[in-house]
Amino acid sequence: MHTEFHKGGVRRNSIRFLQSLISRPEFGPFVLLVLEIVVFTARSPAFISPGNISNLLAFTPELGMISLGMTLLMVSGEFDLSVGSVFGFAPIVMWTFYNTHTTSLEIGFLVAMLISAVIGFVNGWFVTKLKIPSFLVTLGMLLVVRGTALYITDGFPQRTWTSDSLLMRVIVGEFRLADLRIYTSLLWFIFFAIILGYVLAGSKAGNWILASGGNPEAARARGVRVTRTKMTLFILTALISAYAGITSSIRVSAANPNSGTGYELEVIAMVVIGGTALSGGRGTIVGTVLGVLILRMMRNGIVLIGVPGLAYNIFIGGIILGMMALHSWLERRHRTGT
Repeated sequence: MHTEFHKGGVRRNSIRFLQSLISRPEFGPFVLLVLEIVVFTARSPAFISPGNISNLLAFTPELGMISLGMTLLMVSGEFDLSVGSVFGFAPIVMWTFYNTHTTSLEIGFLVAMLISAVIGFVNGWFVTKLKIPSFLVTLGMLLVVRGTALYITDGFPQRTWTSDSLLMRVIVGEFRLADLRIYTSLLWFIFFAIILGYVLAGSKAGNWILASGGNPEAARARGVRVTRTKMTLFILTALISAYAGITSSIRVSAANPNSGTGYELEVIAMVVIGGTALSGGRGTIVGTVLGVLILRMMRNGIVLIGVPGLAYNIFIGGIILGMMALHSWLERRHRTGT
């Protein structure tokens, strides 16, 4: 009798654990990622070759970094459409200062980051102080920043190959790990993911972010500094977008004023696929990392198996719709306790 009771308890605990696992926002993206790897590998063994994995790991960190900042911002109930233009603008500032012999590369880097922080501050100020929706504010900022980059350069890329500094090697150094070619930008992406993951899931600041997106008025009543929290997140998102853009310019040896066009929507797609709610109040960094990997692997894999690259947006749209349906279904099951 005791043995049967013990087995029944173990079975109930196992079922409860599985239900808890399936209800997590990261579960759907994880299953989709594994499915992607299996399908693409079956159709093209080159998908898991060291050369292809190296290419994936080279491109992933840049959009991934922006996605991390966007995750925190979206969890707080806001989003930023200007991240792609800041991605293109920051390296233009840095390399313009350097190429015109105005400053050293390091000072140019700091100036670019400072200007990007101001862009984030302005976004946050318009949203929190003037109560203008973040969609409208950041759409306007997208046009201002992109237009400024084009005006500065007359639409032409800036030279980046005339410098070889310690800063460049720290941001995008290259080394070998067995047969893989790794850039230090991947290590920075992992570092940022760990830090921001802790901030969101394990700190008081994370509780403020979740509360700001879940119910701002109730959060204010409980002493949460909603305005300060959102302002800080707009600045953080702009800074990490600028850093990602500078990373890209060093890696590809080009600072193009049109760089990052369309990234804002792709980043939002990555964050949403990872389980972050558009309405705010829910999201995880782990889910976003899975969302980043899903879309980067999708872009790479469909080309390897012979699908036209122009069909990429079809797959993105299908994945977004499918993941939204799954997240909605899991949320309803969680609320009903089934």
